[in-house]
Amino acid sequence: MTGTNPAPLPGFHDPAGEIPAGEGLEALAVLRNRPFLLLWLSQVATQIGTNMVLYGLTVVVLEASDLSAAVSALFLTFLVPAVLFSALAGVYVDRVDRRAMLVVTNGLRAVILIGIFAVGGNVALVLLLSTLFSTVTVFFAPAEAAMIPFVVPRRQLISANGLFTLTLNGSFALGYALLGPLAVTIFGGPSPMLVGVAILFGLAAWFCATLPSNPPLPVAPGETPENALASIAEAGQVVGGVVDQLREGIAYIRSNQVVGWSLAYLGIAASLIGIIAVVGPGFARQTLGLSARDLIVVVLPLGLGIVMGVLLLNNYGRYVARRRVIEVGLVTLGALIFLLTIVTPLSRFLTGVGQEVPGVDLTWLTSLVSIVVAIAFLAGVAYGIVAISAQTQLQEDIPGDVRGRVFGVLNMLISVASILPIIVVGTITDVIGTTATILLVAMAVAAAGVLSRLARGPLQTGEAPDVIREIVPGAPLDPAALTIDRVSPHHDEEPPEEQARHAEPPAT
Repeated sequence: MTGTNPAPLPGFHDPAGEIPAGEGLEALAVLRNRPFLLLWLSQVATQIGTNMVLYGLTVVVLEASDLSAAVSALFLTFLVPAVLFSALAGVYVDRVDRRAMLVVTNGLRAVILIGIFAVGGNVALVLLLSTLFSTVTVFFAPAEAAMIPFVVPRRQLISANGLFTLTLNGSFALGYALLGPLAVTIFGGPSPMLVGVAILFGLAAWFCATLPSNPPLPVAPGETPENALASIAEAGQVVGGVVDQLREGIAYIRSNQVVGWSLAYLGIAASLIGIIAVVGPGFARQTLGLSARDLIVVVLPLGLGIVMGVLLLNNYGRYVARRRVIEVGLVTLGALIFLLTIVTPLSRFLTGVGQEVPGVDLTWLTSLVSIVVAIAFLAGVAYGIVAISAQTQLQEDIPGDVRGRVFGVLNMLISVASILPIIVVGTITDVIGTTATILLVAMAVAAAGVLSRLARGPLQTGEAPDVIREIVPGAPLDPAALTIDRVSPHHDEEPPEEQARHAEPPAT
């Protein structure tokens, strides 16, 4: 098979000279495919732009209403349309030219952003237009995903989807935690940023307009895809299939406690994102004396901490058991969130200690903002470790024949876990205050880690750290003793060839 290329997918568009032969296995070779490059650039612009808009509208709503409940309503306008219309959108996307759908949805979103800019601080109109913006986005997403196999050959699909997934996962941190706050700070408010993002969407529409046309497949004789009733019936079948899949997934989860715990960990992580987004602005104003547009002080170190958590896991995660990492991470995260409730007296105490040090001015290190930045960074590290470890554990525990159904339930649970706290926390915060709300959240997160440790008991053999399972497959669990025994300079190891001859097959 050397020297031969797989046959292109049906309908695949491969302009001459755009896809170098023999380079399908290179991770970045797919970027030499010009149609895919333009499609990916459109994704980068729209994903990052959407998260920048979310940050900017948070500032607009908070400055105009001074209510956490209004921020909750804003986040719901971004989440609810995806939950309600995702299954239906895929049906209609299959009935039109997908290139046209990409161009129209990007153009509409650019126009809607200009409308949001025009209404200023009218919270009701901002929420209405935000809902319309999110609904249009629901139709953009399946059209974008469906275009990938059309512009990319089969040999490059893994690289293409990996790049899209990486962009999707990184866009929140880059758009909401970095570029959004920077743009609001640099331009002195969210309004100029909204215009800039509208231009980004216009650019994305132009990128998509240069893609090859991807009309719907011909229909069988007698079928009338223009018939609205037929579309509604098909959409109902899609929804029914989704419900059946969710039922099967839930039944599997109920019979498998290990998977249930992993889903619970991910649900907690998803909830925290929504809670921080709702409570964070009020905390920054009331505790730090910052304006809503200065949230970068809290959001940026949190995002950097998440990146650091991922890097730590990549380098050292194989040396510790994932369940222990998750449990310790939850307790640590709860403790760090608790510190936010006492950050003012903590700053005063540390400032007093620093004044006792002769010849050194430590006020920059013990100031209120500096301590919050440090706590936010460490909380981001803990959050990243918990979320990634839980996701990895879930992927390992789920057998392939039910993986799709369970992950379908996972996506639904994450959406619900994101929505429910946003509904509840905003109202609670307006009633009992930001500090009391943060304290309740801290107690709940730490309690989840302690409950996991008590309810699940000691680690089982299959939960050993990766490095130990590689060294002694199926060994009884004593991670510290096994690791020390393995690396001890006094340990009489067999020669490498003897180790290879006696080694057992790795656990699957």
